[in-house]
Amino acid sequence: MPVLTRDEAQTRAQLIDVHRYTVELDLTQAADPTGDTFDSRTVIRFSARTDGATFVELKPAELRSVTLDGQPLDLTAPAGLTDNRLTLHGLTAGEHELRVDAAMRYSRTGEGMHRFTDPSDGETYTFTQLFMEDVQRVFAAFDQPDLKAVFELTVTAPEGWTVLANGVTEHLGDGTWRAAATPLISTYLVAVAAGPFHSVRTEHRGLPFGLHCRRSLAASLDADADEILDVTRACFDRYHEKFDEPYPFDSYDQVFVPEFNVGAMENPGLVTFSDEYVFRSAVTDTERQSRAMVVAHEMAHMWFGDLVTLTWWDDIWLNESFAEYMGYQTIAEATRFTDPWTDFGVVRKPWGYDADQRPSTHPVAPAPDAVPDTASAMLNFDGISYAKGASALRQLVAWLGEKDFLAGINTHFARHKFANATLADFIDSLAHATDRDVHAWAEAWLRTTGVDTLTSKVVHAGREWTLTLDGGADPHGAGRPHHVAVGVYDRDLAGGRGFVLRERYETDLPATEPAPPRDGGRPALIVPNDQDLTYAKIRLDDISRDTVLRDLSGVPDALTRAVLWNSLRDMVRDGELDGGSYLTAALAHLPEESDLAIVRGVLTFATAHIAGRYTGPEERPAVLAALGELCRDLIRRTEDGSNRGLRLTAVRVAIDVATQPGHLQAWLNEGTVPGGPELDPELRWRVLTRLAVLDATDETAIAAELARDPSATGQEGAARCRAALPDAAAKRAAWEAMFASDELSNHLLKATAQGFWQPEQTDLVAEYVPRYYEDAVAVAARRGTAIADIVGQWAFPTPFVDAETLQLGERCLRDADPIPALRRKLADQLDDLARALRVRQGTGKG
Repeated sequence: MPVLTRDEAQTRAQLIDVHRYTVELDLTQAADPTGDTFDSRTVIRFSARTDGATFVELKPAELRSVTLDGQPLDLTAPAGLTDNRLTLHGLTAGEHELRVDAAMRYSRTGEGMHRFTDPSDGETYTFTQLFMEDVQRVFAAFDQPDLKAVFELTVTAPEGWTVLANGVTEHLGDGTWRAAATPLISTYLVAVAAGPFHSVRTEHRGLPFGLHCRRSLAASLDADADEILDVTRACFDRYHEKFDEPYPFDSYDQVFVPEFNVGAMENPGLVTFSDEYVFRSAVTDTERQSRAMVVAHEMAHMWFGDLVTLTWWDDIWLNESFAEYMGYQTIAEATRFTDPWTDFGVVRKPWGYDADQRPSTHPVAPAPDAVPDTASAMLNFDGISYAKGASALRQLVAWLGEKDFLAGINTHFARHKFANATLADFIDSLAHATDRDVHAWAEAWLRTTGVDTLTSKVVHAGREWTLTLDGGADPHGAGRPHHVAVGVYDRDLAGGRGFVLRERYETDLPATEPAPPRDGGRPALIVPNDQDLTYAKIRLDDISRDTVLRDLSGVPDALTRAVLWNSLRDMVRDGELDGGSYLTAALAHLPEESDLAIVRGVLTFATAHIAGRYTGPEERPAVLAALGELCRDLIRRTEDGSNRGLRLTAVRVAIDVATQPGHLQAWLNEGTVPGGPELDPELRWRVLTRLAVLDATDETAIAAELARDPSATGQEGAARCRAALPDAAAKRAAWEAMFASDELSNHLLKATAQGFWQPEQTDLVAEYVPRYYEDAVAVAARRGTAIADIVGQWAFPTPFVDAETLQLGERCLRDADPIPALRRKLADQLDDLARALRVRQGTGKG
């Protein structure tokens, strides 16, 4: 099926203007499991500038009729619908009206109109995800971001349902709902959610605000509604302090939906969130902070992306980098979560660093010809467009100053509101607000690839010392200019591991003149990029590195500690520090760590990378034992209830790294960890999954747990456990479900994949490694992009770190022609596999 090319989009935008869509959707049979379609009727009013021909996109189950200016069109190929394109021949200059009547298919992959039946109570819910090119799964459209239009939606749904849309909805009776007409928005931003929702409604500054979720999650949403609404109101007010343009839509609803492929989607007036953000089980305050950031991120999109929208997908960073930066910065300024940049530093930023060191890296703002079509554009929703882009903007603010930065943003909004813009437009708006050369900055930061490495060189004599930062030593870097802070620390005279900040000074790279000597004697610790204001790998001088390994927990500031942990992480990945030294540092310093984001980030790297990939099978049990002892230490230190978040984090990892089932079975039987926490559904399924891996449970126990928790997450937990059983029949059943059948929804497929490959079971599943490449290519071609992402990320044979698996993958990329989404995932997985092999062999970056 053809994808839209940039050239086609430009040609179409030169020919037509789209004014208004009137869309009628009939969802009255949505709860009937025997039906798989819904009715979709669309009227598109548009004008042509000249005589010509174009096409409209549509992916119907059945195309009933099409009329153009009252005349029926021939629907047979090649004159009519071919694949997803309906050709409109013989257009004349002037106004036109296109009417399309079709039956459209419900989705189980999270694309288009997704339908979900809640196993807890049998209720059915539907919602749209129309991103990039999926509006055509729901109604006919000229599907590209720069053909904005007004949308009027009418939805007929079963009685007792609520229908939500971009504008305020009105119930007209007999299950029919009409949404207020939108301002000019792009096709991919249209949204509908319908079902028997539980709702919490309020008003703020004269606008209706709402929270909505499945009825089975009502109690969980009610418990957190005040917190979510407090964050929403605080961010809304803070954005109105920053931005001159007021919120541009008539309401602000946030709906939490099941089986969502991403964290959230910025539909104007109706933000859709994964309902994993409605917490059924205990969570840490850091996880609440992450939810608050997503709320702030999506609200920022109301301006960055919705009010002003990219012209073509090469500028996706204009949406995502800005929302990412604004999300973290705004919750720091406006909510109780005052230190989110530490979480960004240890969780999000490494996502960007890792992506930027793979062959698939790309500039934050790629050249237009590097994004020739929607398939290539979809590949750029990654750690570069989000984390690296947000890091670049944070560096821009440090260099430019927040006042000029916001002035440029507000100029951008004023110039392009309810329209489209490009990188050049944004840079021109910034240039209007400052005398600095933002065009050169953009070329250096947004048009280049790779991670610079800032290497410290310290010379000291007597009481004088000099720091030189070399930013050009890494051949994989871009040699960007950096504005950084340098933290200078002395030992705390009170003794122990503590440090005190002597000074923090700022410097620019590349230096225009030699660094001057500084007084006061050689510091105990020198930290380049203190406060994490730039995007670069950091290499400490030898004395500082040894000091960090020995005494990192004594550094007083959490964000500085995050920079130092990232430096150690990068050294392990680059083969410059052995994993054992990293683990020794974790054992020494995490028991003293007060920031949960750091604890979570370090433990995640230690378990997933060091234990999971960088350690061979002979050494892995010892690594797991060390991590288990660390978690037990953290659990012992929190017996007084002083830090429930730390205790919960330690309990989760203790479960995941357990090598013996005894204590896990005792926890499950008792329903609690001694001294707490009680085992809520998330922890019970986590324990049962690990017991399955260790061959300490069976189908009877899994079925009993599912009867206890028949929810959607319970279904996913059971699928994960069944796939994790070390039994040939269980593995065969899981494989057939993932690859031979299309029955699994996106989330059940993901859960099954998460359970299948286990390092403890490599002998059992080795036969599936060569099958993976063939079957992944087939299912991705059959089921599309969302499923390709899942099988590429979660079903990849991660435990097999060997040359044969790498060669099989390389052959697949060379000969099997996987669809673009799977090709990117496989290329990244194979690069990570090659890196893991180099780390194991001690050959470094290679």
